[in-house]
Amino acid sequence: MSGESKQLLKVADEVWIATALLHRENPHAADFSVEEITRRAEREALAGGLRPSFRIHVAQHCVANRPPHPARHRMLFETHPGRRRLFRKGDAHHPTRQKGKITPDLLELPYGYGLLLMWYRDWSAAPFKPVAHNDPLLVAPHLRTRRRT
Repeated sequence: MSGESKQLLKVADEVWIATALLHRENPHAADFSVEEITRRAEREALAGGLRPSFRIHVAQHCVANRPPHPARHRMLFETHPGRRRLFRKGDAHHPTRQKGKITPDLLELPYGYGLLLMWYRDWSAAPFKPVAHNDPLLVAPHLRTRRRT
């Protein structure tokens, strides 16, 4: 990526790309920690290195269901403290973020990342099935305890 492209990439767009890549690579994961998103962005190195404001974008600026301070993006959704996933239309969000940006603009994405927008369209339209890790109904049948009658 050229130096000019690196300078043009918005931090919020970098957050969205890193989170979208995690979702695409881990289709059964419901959400990711702030640290996982940060490490994925470091690995991708879209801006040549992690910028100082990246973590605050993941923690606050891009999170739809948190009060804006100051950015009003709706790119991420806080599922639990310290956990994020991409925002889906229909998710609850802070009322002052109503018109906040949900995805990057295609023309502002680095070359090769535009397909993530098509992936997101399909991903966000699919019915959302949260993963319940400790739900006894989701445990494999051979691991369930049988009741005797």
